[in-house]
Amino acid sequence: MKYVGEAPQEELATGERSTRNRVARSILDHGPSTAADIAQRVGLTQAAVRRHLDALVSDDVVEAREQRVYGARTRGRPAKVFALTDCGRDAFDQSYDKLAVDALRWIADTAGDEALVAFARARMAAQSDAYRAVIEAADPEARTEALAKALSADGYAATARSAPGAQQGEQLCQHHCPVAHVAEQFPQLCEAETEFFSSLLGTHVQRLATLAHGDGVCTTFVPRSSPTAPQTTHSASASTAGRNPA
Repeated sequence: MKYVGEAPQEELATGERSTRNRVARSILDHGPSTAADIAQRVGLTQAAVRRHLDALVSDDVVEAREQRVYGARTRGRPAKVFALTDCGRDAFDQSYDKLAVDALRWIADTAGDEALVAFARARMAAQSDAYRAVIEAADPEARTEALAKALSADGYAATARSAPGAQQGEQLCQHHCPVAHVAEQFPQLCEAETEFFSSLLGTHVQRLATLAHGDGVCTTFVPRSSPTAPQTTHSASASTAGRNPA
């Protein structure tokens, strides 16, 4: 979670950010809480806590809700409690990378590398319909740009640009990868993604760099040609999968 202040107030902004994170962490650790409960736990006044809660609500990190009452309801309005949103929970470390690595290692150890490759391809295939619709709706010369926009919508911060020098083609660049830490240990995810791009664009593509390999950006070279219609996604085994490309 980032709470950025103006440069002259940098020290204040840092303190505000730290305190706000403590408030959110208190809710994570203890569940939906009233402002009074949070104030007592973090050692602030209720007025100060409410100010931070207002900012957290504005940032979609926290949401206000009516406190559940078990048994007979007393007179008066129910106390308002504050709970983390899904976005707020995602701001904290969830150990998803470790879980994914453990799961993929189990697949490799029990079913072999072929099963791991099949999983990676299936993960891509789950996105084939949505991505293919975007590509088919674009003019042939704009397909790489269309793919970049679709990837960006899924959190990959992707761009498309002309390849430098004498190269006749484009570079598809992904500046972020949600599974980069997992792909460091399982490059099959990156290989399946490259196959996926080739299938979508109807032409052979070449992966030049990956975040998982320690490069600054994932870069895929797309030759400038007359692309054919997007192909059917790789293999019948690739019929189910997760949400995002590698």
